[in-house]
Amino acid sequence: MSAPGEAAQRNVICMKWGTKYGPEYVNRLYAMVRRHLRGPFRMVCLTDDPKGIRPEVDCFAIPPLDLPPGIPERGWTKLVSFAADLHGLKGTALFLDVDVVIVGSLDAFFEQPGEFLIIHDYKRPWRVTGNSSVYRFELGAHPDVLEYFRSHVEEIRAKYRNEQAYLSDFLHRQGKLAYWPAAWCPSFKYHSIPRWPSNYWKAPYVPPDARIVIFHGECNPPDALAGRRNRRLRFIQPARWVAEHWRE
Repeated sequence: MSAPGEAAQRNVICMKWGTKYGPEYVNRLYAMVRRHLRGPFRMVCLTDDPKGIRPEVDCFAIPPLDLPPGIPERGWTKLVSFAADLHGLKGTALFLDVDVVIVGSLDAFFEQPGEFLIIHDYKRPWRVTGNSSVYRFELGAHPDVLEYFRSHVEEIRAKYRNEQAYLSDFLHRQGKLAYWPAAWCPSFKYHSIPRWPSNYWKAPYVPPDARIVIFHGECNPPDALAGRRNRRLRFIQPARWVAEHWRE
């Protein structure tokens, strides 16, 4: 895909475990990144099942998080991306959830100044908390994120609802937290769906200056494309633009 020395400098990392998302999510994510990121990069998927994932994507096992049995997952597994040595990977990493839809250039995600960048919370912007659907960091630069979690699991679970709340607060207290420009990573739920009652006759749209549309809560890309919301008394028209972007 690119020269080994160069590929190690820019990494796009995703994670797939369990059965909620099939290999097509990883394959389409790779294709979207390839269309929207100029120059060489290395695509990596941390997964418990590499079957069906296209060969351009390097698949590695998900390092053990060592959660106590019976603990709700709540995205905590993502914290293994901060391992001191993540399968020998080096350079800058852009982490993307597998269910995002890329609609614009990704070049600036590797150029934006900042030690650790994440999406700012959509509903409560006065809080420190970020949305970890898209974050960037230097591989191996923040091993204390994972080390502290492993040694203080119960304390952290009592204080933080999920992984992104813990991660944001931990790096904020070190003065390392920064946010992407607000327009880059809009929420499909909050920014694409027209307000009631116009959602009954107007289709969801791509917000201005969007680069990565984030799907969280009640919709994923196939739901949006089909005009389906997973909550009663909610309605959307089909978001046909999803098919234009969410493809191999």
